Amino acid sequence: MTSDLWISTRSRSEIVDITESVQQVVTASGTSEGVCHVYVPHTTAGITINENADPDVSSDLLAALDKLVPWVADYHHVEGNAAAHVKASLVGSSAVIPIHDRRLALGTWQGVFFCEFDGPRRRRVFVGILS
Repeated sequence: MTSDLWISTRSRSEIVDITESVQQVVTASGTSEGVCHVYVPHTTAGITINENADPDVSSDLLAALDKLVPWVADYHHVEGNAAAHVKASLVGSSAVIPIHDRRLALGTWQGVFFCEFDGPRRRRVFVGILS
């Protein structure tokens, strides 16, 4: 089973907690044990799992990525969004999460996050369930 999530971002760089939306797909699937695959089909966005208890973690992650990969540098990509491509490659385009007892098997403080690096945009996220 595969479902689509649509995410609208409001800024150039943004991290959106999609944990509850992904859990809703798991619940709707009726799968009690299996694997959930979350994938973003965009070259300037990513998926990550990180702490969802403190919103400062997301802002710290964006700040660290901005230091590592500044928006303005000696890039050759003519479209002007090379930094977004590099950040997306560093973060990655997917995450695989076990499903146990009809729930995402995340740690106490973990959440699933969509990472926008070239917004604002409307983005698609695929959520696949294997039982």
